[in-house]
Amino acid sequence: MRLLTLAAALALPLSAFAAGSDDPEPPKPTNTTKTCKGVKIWDADKGRCVRPKNSSLDQDGLYGAVRELAYAGRYGDAQGVLRAMADQQDSRVLTYWGFTHRKLGRTDLADLYYTQAIAQDPDNLLARSYLGQGFVEAGQPAQALGQWKEIRARGGAGTWAETSLRQTLENGATSTY
Repeated sequence: MRLLTLAAALALPLSAFAAGSDDPEPPKPTNTTKTCKGVKIWDADKGRCVRPKNSSLDQDGLYGAVRELAYAGRYGDAQGVLRAMADQQDSRVLTYWGFTHRKLGRTDLADLYYTQAIAQDPDNLLARSYLGQGFVEAGQPAQALGQWKEIRARGGAGTWAETSLRQTLENGATSTY
């Protein structure tokens, strides 16, 4: 019965949205991932790769660099940029701390960050999606389904966060970004 309910709940139309935005495309590679090595990001104002603390990017620009590095699988470098961000309690920052830790195999730490992100912003659908994906990886589909239902209840039907968690529940494969 439970399996039938899960299958019925997941049989909704899919759409593909990139993590952290309503853009259906993954982040486009910039010089941050094409040119810069290690914990450096491209600073267009300076015309070169710089350490995040030395960049002219604001919080949103740094967040974009984190997202791009994470998509490229450079989780440690993404964490280096996260360290440079001024507001460590920002829900988006906490979400990407969780994501990078999960991808580096530190699931307990990841769950802690996701939980903090959701405490800061209960409508953080991305944190809920990533937390749910972690539940699937840990063999806890009931908890993942709970996060999927919460995303939908909070108006997230059809968003990338909802779709990616639904796909993970269906096939077990988690998102790379």
